[in-house]
Amino acid sequence: MNAIITPHKFTGTVKIPASKSHTIRQLLIATLADGESEIKYPLDSLDTRSCIQACRAFGADITEVYDNNKTLVSLKIIGNDNFKIPAVSNRIDVGNSGTTLYLALAVAALQSQQIEFCGDESIQKRSAAPLLDALSGLGVQVQSNNGCAPIKIKGAYASGKVSLSCPTSQYLSALLIASPLASAGTVIEINVPLLNEKPYVEMTLSYLKAHGIPYEAESDFSRFVIPGGSSWKSFSSAVPGDFSSAAFPAAAAAITGGSVTMLGLDFQDTQGDKFFIKMLEKMGCTVKTNEDDKIRNIVTISRDKPLCGGTFDLNETPDLLPAAAVVAAYANGDTALINVAHARIKETDRISVVTQELAKLGVSCTELPDGLIIHGKGALSPQNNPVIEGHNDHRIVMAFAVSALGSPVPVEITTFECADVTYPNFLSIFG
Repeated sequence: MNAIITPHKFTGTVKIPASKSHTIRQLLIATLADGESEIKYPLDSLDTRSCIQACRAFGADITEVYDNNKTLVSLKIIGNDNFKIPAVSNRIDVGNSGTTLYLALAVAALQSQQIEFCGDESIQKRSAAPLLDALSGLGVQVQSNNGCAPIKIKGAYASGKVSLSCPTSQYLSALLIASPLASAGTVIEINVPLLNEKPYVEMTLSYLKAHGIPYEAESDFSRFVIPGGSSWKSFSSAVPGDFSSAAFPAAAAAITGGSVTMLGLDFQDTQGDKFFIKMLEKMGCTVKTNEDDKIRNIVTISRDKPLCGGTFDLNETPDLLPAAAVVAAYANGDTALINVAHARIKETDRISVVTQELAKLGVSCTELPDGLIIHGKGALSPQNNPVIEGHNDHRIVMAFAVSALGSPVPVEITTFECADVTYPNFLSIFG
């Protein structure tokens, strides 16, 4: 689907969608737990649907609860208690959800039935090789297409000591979720250079702490020891708003000089992408925060002066790169987004794609091996009737939709439907 975004000032109040990272972790943990868990206010998106499908394949009984407006308000999950019964399906389609794929691969390794994972065209190009190598080192039988889907997994997970490369933190999170349920201890040593996206590992560890699962971790996250023989417990928990998604309304206010109030963000949460709020403040935006209510914090972003460039290290927050780049296109001067080479192994090579598509809007970039420099001139100067290729990447589509709000001319964007992967109804809010 193509969408045409007409320029306008973005202002108003936006309820931020729930965190995808938390929703998927909670779904898999509830699936492994004994008894009934409830996930309140989960993200209802294509990625969540992919994870629900995987959890049902693992034997979880999941009930979806809706309010009178047909909005999903909770998921009630009766878990499979560490696969006390076999998985009910030997094939799982994860769609476009890399998070589901990586985390579910390790979960599947906890039982002895062979399970095949497949996905869309993008998933079939995203390598899980370091995770698969680690699982093989733990006694798991693995077959893959050079590390990519389709992937076949057959346990059971035998514990032991493994080395793991972490171009994405999701490989480590996968092992941290599965290892406590192994019969004996697991030692995970992280290969140099150390892992990217550290806040997402901290998020996973917060669940181990909440469930009373013991572990040891070096302060630099270079080594983890998980004793094994633990269990995940049933729980009832609400999902906080997603700072990755909040980047887009925040960017829209920064680009257009509007004022947006965002609801549902928890600044006490481990999500690293809350860094985007500080980044906008450094670039010239005004940020007002009300933290009286821990889960439903209120954040207002506005701008009444020109944006300025800067240098920002996105190693811990690679998903911010597209949104940060389009804001930088409206800044005066250069903005360097650095130490984020792992942005090249997301749904697309986001460094290359952002450089390519910004050029259509008259913005010059210098591509670096680990990032890019955006040479901002305070405004866009697009080609006639610009058409941005969305590349079936939800964050590319959403970032360029936001960039179009400040354009002097309407901008057409392809593959717009993929925004539903993480941000339902995105077009109705920003179109």
